[in-house]
Amino acid sequence: MPQIGWFEILVIVILAILIIGPKDFPIIIKKIGNWVGSTKRYFSDIQKEITDVETDIENEINIKKKYTNLNKDNKADE
Repeated sequence: MPQIGWFEILVIVILAILIIGPKDFPIIIKKIGNWVGSTKRYFSDIQKEITDVETDIENEINIKKKYTNLNKDNKADE
């Protein structure tokens, strides 16, 4: 995977300022930042939901194991 260094970033920024214009450049950067932030929040929410589902499933499995162990103990006592 190619590495992007400071020089390449500087060239991209200079080209963007020349193409977009110095007046609109901060607006474009702010919009890009908002898009990146919303994308990160979206994936973070998905990851949190998956973790919550995984935790719920593990809790259900543990409850079922405890229930079956209790049933086995009760049948052994009889």
